[in-house]
Amino acid sequence: MDADEIAAGRARWQARYDAARKRDADFTTLSGMTVDPVYGPPEGVPYPGFERIGWPGEFPYTRGLYPTGYRGRTWTIRQFAGFGNAQQTNERYKMILGAGGGGLSVAFDMPTLMGRDSDDPQSLGEVGHCGVAVDSAADMEVLFGGIDLAGVTTSMTISGPAVPVFCMYLVAAERQGADLSTLDGTLQTDIFKEYIAQKEWLFDPEPHLRLIGDLMEYCAREIPRYKPLSVSGYHIREAGSTAAQELAYTLADGFGYVELGLSRGLDVNVFAPGLSFFFDSHVDFFEEIAKFRAARRIWARWLRDVYGATSEKAQWLRFHTQTAGVSLTAQQPVNNVVRTAVEALAAVLGGTNSLHTNALDETLALPTDESAEIALRTQQVLMEETGVVNVADPLGGSWYVEALTDKIEAEAEEIFARIRQLGGEGPHKIGPMTSGILRGIEDGWFTGHIAESAFVYQQALEKGDKRIVGVNCHTGTVAKDLEILRISHEVELEQRRVLAERKAGRDDAAVKAAVQRMVEVSRTGENMIPAMLDAVRAEATLGEICDALRAEWGVYREPARF
Repeated sequence: MDADEIAAGRARWQARYDAARKRDADFTTLSGMTVDPVYGPPEGVPYPGFERIGWPGEFPYTRGLYPTGYRGRTWTIRQFAGFGNAQQTNERYKMILGAGGGGLSVAFDMPTLMGRDSDDPQSLGEVGHCGVAVDSAADMEVLFGGIDLAGVTTSMTISGPAVPVFCMYLVAAERQGADLSTLDGTLQTDIFKEYIAQKEWLFDPEPHLRLIGDLMEYCAREIPRYKPLSVSGYHIREAGSTAAQELAYTLADGFGYVELGLSRGLDVNVFAPGLSFFFDSHVDFFEEIAKFRAARRIWARWLRDVYGATSEKAQWLRFHTQTAGVSLTAQQPVNNVVRTAVEALAAVLGGTNSLHTNALDETLALPTDESAEIALRTQQVLMEETGVVNVADPLGGSWYVEALTDKIEAEAEEIFARIRQLGGEGPHKIGPMTSGILRGIEDGWFTGHIAESAFVYQQALEKGDKRIVGVNCHTGTVAKDLEILRISHEVELEQRRVLAERKAGRDDAAVKAAVQRMVEVSRTGENMIPAMLDAVRAEATLGEICDALRAEWGVYREPARF
């Protein structure tokens, strides 16, 4: 790019920056030195390839979505939390919000993630252990009791039974008196990554895609600010993928959901802004920063050039980040505070829109109040003390970071081509990327490549080529064992007792009729969300709704592979 084009871009950026709202804050260094809101090539100097870097708030958004960076708005501190029953988790949410958290993120227990009630025999011993137990809309009311759902953004990390859980969230907000059309938040809903990595599915892919398509239509029409899909790379990375695989598989899944929306006749400029992303931030500092920058650039280009998006918001990749759970160690767990801080800083320098920082004890148990507070304060130290919010994309133009960004992007593009090849020449029921993803799931292509990457890394650890402090080097310590949070069996007994009371006190005939009506709608082309909402309002439980759909659609069984 020649010097005149660079100067024109800077002028465009300056006009947008001047017109944007900025926070009332001190944007100087600790010593009082004034810093510019963005930096670029020296005036009058050409920079080959600068169009791939560009300016913040301008296509291809390598340097961020907004001209102001974090001067306009800092990232949202969104701590992931959930344990025991709804009342216990509600108390943790109030602690997080009271301590400065900007949004909520719900962790559900395993029975809820699998669409089963707490009194299901398969739930025995799991209720409340890896998240909060939610059986019905009544639990959701307790979960958010005293928290204004119309005034706080809420993320829910659940995919298989995401749609009925979303309906419970809507009914809880409705019972608070909220105007549902104004709700803002994110539902994970990403079923592709379940088959690829996490394995918390209910049905075959096609029924799940039916529900997701209905949800996309409903939110675009009724709740325009709500994001019905958070396409998740986090679980793919936690399963052992490389950074480039995490990026490519996640964006490919996102392209699949774009194709799903288009196949429903939806306008990409209307529904694409409702897609958000969820990435892992691992401990290799610069690789993670490059991954985030490449993600924005790839998404913007594909949405514009492949899927025809013309609006800026439809081309934006907005993402939440969680620090890498898989990087935490049970040995010398206090070291996890350092790992989490480094990973959080990488997410911030990569331009994350919201962030969860893991607690030091999460490799051993759910976090205690104290460790949860340390995790929260980690973000606040970065935000308030380090000066990283003063300049947009401060590493932009670094030879190393730009080269790494280009390399990760190139690897991702190679993977996209292979996925599309898996789908064949067509015709494609939904789209070519979707066909490739479904074939890759069926053939074990994704899981095979992730397993191979995980194996290679494990070998490097065992040989000592890769090092983890406290595990295969610097193993001596004076640290004592941590006190960890333990979930009492009484939680499960009490949850089952309350559920039995609620079932006994409701109108069974109304519940059965509403669930049957939902099943009848599932046999038509009608949107299922209104019928499911009616079932939830009648206090149908999550297990009852999911069991009725299991009976209708069957249960997915992963093929055996050797």
